[in-house]
Amino acid sequence: MTAEHAPSGPLRGLRVVDLSTVLAGPLACQVLGDYGAEVVKVEHPQRGDSFRTHGRAKDGHGLWWKQVSRNKRHVGLYLGDPDGAELFLRLAATADVVVENFRPGTLEKWGVGWDVLHQRNPRLVLARVTGFGQEGPYRDRPGFGTLAEAMSGFAAVTGQPDGPPTLPAMGLADSIAGITVVGAVMMALWHRDRPGGSGEGQELDVSLLEPIMCAVGPGPMVYDQLGELQPRTGNRSVANAPRNTYRTADGHWVALSTSATPIAERVLRLVGHPEVVDQDWFSSARGRAEHADLLDGYVADWVAARSRAEVMEAFELADAAVAPVYTAADVLADPQVQALDMVTTVDDPDLGAMKMQNVLFRMSATPGSVRSTGPSVIGTDTDAVLDELGVDPDRRAALRERGVIA
Repeated sequence: MTAEHAPSGPLRGLRVVDLSTVLAGPLACQVLGDYGAEVVKVEHPQRGDSFRTHGRAKDGHGLWWKQVSRNKRHVGLYLGDPDGAELFLRLAATADVVVENFRPGTLEKWGVGWDVLHQRNPRLVLARVTGFGQEGPYRDRPGFGTLAEAMSGFAAVTGQPDGPPTLPAMGLADSIAGITVVGAVMMALWHRDRPGGSGEGQELDVSLLEPIMCAVGPGPMVYDQLGELQPRTGNRSVANAPRNTYRTADGHWVALSTSATPIAERVLRLVGHPEVVDQDWFSSARGRAEHADLLDGYVADWVAARSRAEVMEAFELADAAVAPVYTAADVLADPQVQALDMVTTVDDPDLGAMKMQNVLFRMSATPGSVRSTGPSVIGTDTDAVLDELGVDPDRRAALRERGVIA
């Protein structure tokens, strides 16, 4: 590994083995790698990771793969072969964390389940990501983010009142779960390494379903206590008003939120209806939500008579909360995005300079960084990683000939 691509950041010295694919596990490992962990990505030596073909491609190179597989060393290794499984155990013996998202029982079938891993490396943290968890009647079902988005209650409350339940246009459940995995891993490492800690790793069970259930909100509790189900309300909120998207005179859209009552007061004064601010119901978000038709109408009429630039300027002067509805092109051109380098430029050996989202947050003393993109060739670091494990060139050649490594 060159000095240019050597890990830096708060997790420097942490070794993570990424056995996962599409999308929660790889995203979790991307974040850990962004902040300095040495991530060794393991994929099938012939087929590669199916995530390589997800989403749009340029000149045959998957663009999403370039981002999610960044800051990782890449090894082609087949765990279904006993020799491949033994190599994985040797690799895991050097690691702090392993992240996997096979169906429950798959690692055990290969002879590398939690009991074996823990015996080989008592300090290891094993993060297991599945659709529905390691136990329960659904444990063996195939699980994808779409299913979690449907079963969590998200789809049921998303969409227009007279329209169908609506799924997100991106990997929402997987992304929420991936960030959750990062938190779970760090908690397990703190438990292991804090003063007076256990000194041992543990097994983590993260489903795609539970994190997005948390994000959807208190629907199960509301139903339990009140017997009420949240309806689909389009872009409105059941909790406060006005909250919606509104079309401007020049054909753009803006989004408005008034979760705080003082913001709501400023908005209604701005749009020319200060009289509603003095109504008894206006002082609570719930009361405003019950009068959403009235408040939305006032805001929509005012916005529709003005250009997006005029709306944005007036709201800024009034210290009220509004945002333009952006496309990806708008995101790249936004001055706040540019000022904080939220979308950074990375040099890729296949495609040259390319834009991608930067690290998730800024740290004053130990910042993360994007050091490399996902490679096009399977197993670009296999020889280097196995050499570090003491696997000699002749042995590697024999394993490569049999298709155990790439």
